[in-house]
Amino acid sequence: MVQLTFIAPDDLPAALAAFAHGIADDPMATAAFARISASAGYRGAEAGLRAVALAAMRRLGIPVIDEEPSRAFSWDGRFLRARSEPCVLFHEIAHWQLAAPARRALPDFGLGAGPETGRKDDADRARTVDEETCIAEECAASLLGILWEADCGGLALDAFLEQNWLERFDSTGTHRLFRSTLAALFRRGLIDGSGAPTARDSRARALVFAEPAGAYGHALPLSLR
Repeated sequence: MVQLTFIAPDDLPAALAAFAHGIADDPMATAAFARISASAGYRGAEAGLRAVALAAMRRLGIPVIDEEPSRAFSWDGRFLRARSEPCVLFHEIAHWQLAAPARRALPDFGLGAGPETGRKDDADRARTVDEETCIAEECAASLLGILWEADCGGLALDAFLEQNWLERFDSTGTHRLFRSTLAALFRRGLIDGSGAPTARDSRARALVFAEPAGAYGHALPLSLR
């Protein structure tokens, strides 16, 4: 994961305030951002947070294997390899929720190889979606995974920064992307009106941005894939 622009700790409060101001007229966006920006986390207790992520997977019915993704795939079409950092596990929960049922039978959900997957060529050959669909789903998985991490007590703000949701934090395009992605997740029943994730999977139509991806005026947030 490469954070495009480093925001110094002393500058972070101003960046958060500018972002909050840009979405202030949208109650759901404001509530979701408050969840993220207020995340206190487990203060380094990664094992505890990983256990919470695994419990969320059990609630959703996601089968897991206690192996490293480098042995094959992060998701192999049947099981998720769960020896990953908690933020990656939350991201994979989001991918499982977002993926169409047919793509759940494919390595890495038919999106191409994830960064931790070992059999990258095989995962890339199994890709079934076009670039625009892949971008939209990766963007949605990024934000949904962050909201899962916030809901479970993790350092969601760190993930929000690392995945570049605060890139050009005072830009209208950045604010529109955040709003649009939240709205898409809400329409599919994957978050509630406060931005809290729901323990369900989506069977709705393909996820798309309200506008073409290039309309937001900057690079889209980097997901973990």
